[in-house]
Amino acid sequence: MARIDFYILPDTTLDARLQFACKLAETIHRKGYRLHLHCEDKALAEQADDALWHFRDDAYLPHALEDSELAASVPITLGWQRLPVPTEATALLNLHPEIPEGFEHYARVAEIINQHQQVLLAKRACWQRYKELGHEVVPHKLG
Repeated sequence: MARIDFYILPDTTLDARLQFACKLAETIHRKGYRLHLHCEDKALAEQADDALWHFRDDAYLPHALEDSELAASVPITLGWQRLPVPTEATALLNLHPEIPEGFEHYARVAEIINQHQQVLLAKRACWQRYKELGHEVVPHKLG
């Protein structure tokens, strides 16, 4: 069974959620994992892409949108369609309100919760579903 890490932020904004996603992506990348950020739609994937480009002046995380020619050659991909099947140790950062089909093929799964009501409701449902499926759910309350 997969370990699911829930990062609980005190903030309510999408920007805070994306900024934390960038920090988490950097940590995951440093640990040697490939990473897939799963987004609700292409617009959110593009916002996350922009956030990865600008979150730190002194850092670069090689990444690409899933429909880019570069997607196969970078360690971090951003997608909004069906999850790619990982071919090596890959972490999943789920920014989608629902649990994506195929999450169990990933070495690690991370969810980010902020205090926005829609996010709270969606991620509570995800939390319960992961538990029902028998996965280890680990909360990390931040701030």
